[in-house]
Amino acid sequence: MYKFGSRSLNNLKGVHPNMVRLMNESIKDSPYDFTITEGLRTAKRQNELYQQGRAKPGIKVTSLDGYNKKSNHQAKSDAYGYAVDLYPYINGSVRVEYERYKKETNAIAEHILSTAKRLGIKVECGGYWKSPFDPPHFELKK
Repeated sequence: MYKFGSRSLNNLKGVHPNMVRLMNESIKDSPYDFTITEGLRTAKRQNELYQQGRAKPGIKVTSLDGYNKKSNHQAKSDAYGYAVDLYPYINGSVRVEYERYKKETNAIAEHILSTAKRLGIKVECGGYWKSPFDPPHFELKK
């Protein structure tokens, strides 16, 4: 039903093959279209996000600075990132407003978790975390 565009495909480069497989399988019959907005991150990119809400304007989005504390988006010893961020893609736009698109975001998350179970891929969604609550985040479990 759906397929990834060039943005999502580019953002999956450098992501662990199991996560790539999961996302590629999930998009096919997802209840809503979605786009991958972040995959593998450099330490510099992770630190830019860390500075948000601290040295830069905005809300805090991570407690991991990319250097002393690394994100699962950053390459591990096998050179792959283990996380992606994604958002619903509705009426030609990426929908980052969780409260407004909660139904769609949650349906996508449930679908991805169900697909992961079917494929035997262990994954978790930041939307099920209490702190930090991070609905667009999916990562491989160890």
